[in-house]
Amino acid sequence: MIEVEDSIVIARPIGEVFTFVADQTNAPRWQEGLLEVRRVTEGPPGVDTKHVVVRKFMGRKLELTNEYVHYEPNTKVTFTGASGPSRFEAEYLVEATAEGTRLTCHMQMEQKGLFKLGDPLVAASLRREFAANLQKLRVLLETTAD
Repeated sequence: MIEVEDSIVIARPIGEVFTFVADQTNAPRWQEGLLEVRRVTEGPPGVDTKHVVVRKFMGRKLELTNEYVHYEPNTKVTFTGASGPSRFEAEYLVEATAEGTRLTCHMQMEQKGLFKLGDPLVAASLRREFAANLQKLRVLLETTAD
């Protein structure tokens, strides 16, 4: 099992940070390797919202569908998905701080069969990706502030 977590403080109000990250169609703007995200359910985001995600990871192009399994505005969104032999659960948690909003991103991934042998390499790649993505998100949200 792969487990990765990182957090960052963004100098923006909690509502702005949550709304931006909970709308996964924004994700290609701040997540490296993410080529496209399409929401496939109607209406505002909430439990059962589904997205089709196209990303490049470790040299491979992957297409997967994810689904929101928990959605608590201005607090937490959790989504699950699968691609080939891998299943994952990811979570964005926001908390108000004196400096703005702390965003914590957490992911658990389970790979099946021989793919499990690559867990240490995948985990290291995800850790680097999380750190870089959070920095990019912070810059994006803080420089586009009113």
